[in-house]
Amino acid sequence: MQLGLMKSLMDAEFYDLVKTRLSPEIFGANELKVKLTLDNAHKQYKRTLTVDEVEALFFVEHPTITTADKNLYKDMFKLLRKEQPMGHDVIDTVLSGLWRNVIGERVADVGFRLVNGETTNLMDLRRILEDHAESFLPKLTVDFEESTIEELLVKYEEESKWAFNLGPLSHQVAGVNGGHFVVVGARPNSGKTSFHASLAAGPGGWAEQGARVGVLCNEEAAYRIKMRYITASCGIPFNAMKSNMATAHAAWDKIATKVSITNATGYDLNRVEAFCKSYKPDVLILDMIDKVNVKGGYARDDQRLRAVYVGARDIAKEYDCAVFGFSQVSAEGEGRTHLDQSQLEGSKTGKAAEADLMLLIGKAAEGDGNSPDTSSVRWINIAKNKLSGVHCTVVVSLDGTTARFGE
Repeated sequence: MQLGLMKSLMDAEFYDLVKTRLSPEIFGANELKVKLTLDNAHKQYKRTLTVDEVEALFFVEHPTITTADKNLYKDMFKLLRKEQPMGHDVIDTVLSGLWRNVIGERVADVGFRLVNGETTNLMDLRRILEDHAESFLPKLTVDFEESTIEELLVKYEEESKWAFNLGPLSHQVAGVNGGHFVVVGARPNSGKTSFHASLAAGPGGWAEQGARVGVLCNEEAAYRIKMRYITASCGIPFNAMKSNMATAHAAWDKIATKVSITNATGYDLNRVEAFCKSYKPDVLILDMIDKVNVKGGYARDDQRLRAVYVGARDIAKEYDCAVFGFSQVSAEGEGRTHLDQSQLEGSKTGKAAEADLMLLIGKAAEGDGNSPDTSSVRWINIAKNKLSGVHCTVVVSLDGTTARFGE
């Protein structure tokens, strides 16, 4: 039955219909590995899949399995090709049969522990019986949203817990909170690093608000990133800091314990997750997110990038932190002040699909000597905004010597 169910699950409509009613327990160990590949594929591609596609993805995800295991799974996929998909009308009967075996094993396990004196409590058995009183299928538990208007207003205000300290931007998007995934894109030498240094360490920034800020940098040396954070905090260019040490310390020492910066070259998503688990940042900066690795082989780079962005969004939700992923804008955005999602480098749709907020930093082309000097002006394009719904462009200034953005 497991293989017949697996064949049916390749259909996107069928998968969406039953995915919440499945459990790893109803699959054997080998079938479960294939099922996990199928889950990942549906999450990434959001369409009906073929057996050939799932087989190819499975072996890409498991490149080191033994020859014996490889032959075992090849035989399983051969059997899958011969299976006929199940109709929607028989799914309850099939799932009930699969769950019957699971419930039997659970009841037997409770009985074994009772006989051996490992427990004298019948609550485990009672819980099993209550959950499956109507049939072998588990009860469906649905938590409906029942918040009042007043409670929803409080939740809305909490969405902006970590405010932007940049006036023109904060007027359009008040701030971010745990679970939000923000994509920031710009051309090289447009101020990406100064942007997050200013937002995090500048006056009124996230660190001053009390947020724990984690910065994983895999493009520029960590000490250079820290220099920009220090200059953003005190407003003193680094080459003038020797004669202003007291002022610099007064500003930086106030927030230093809130900021953790480390070299993340070679990090994959698992190490990013481990960082979040250990340091529990409220705001996580990935500079650059496109260079974060992800396990598994991908036929095209846009597929790999989408997997990275999906993973970053999952980390934001799992560890209740706001994740900022910094990326490049393609050559199409060179010298342009107004940018849109299509000018992101790499997986344009994949990146945009995962973001709650997308900010693209535009910079005008170099002047000809007769035009006004706009070298310190930046245009922040709010290209996607699920937080406040506003889409517009705000004009700000950048002081490159102090890594501070301003009005």
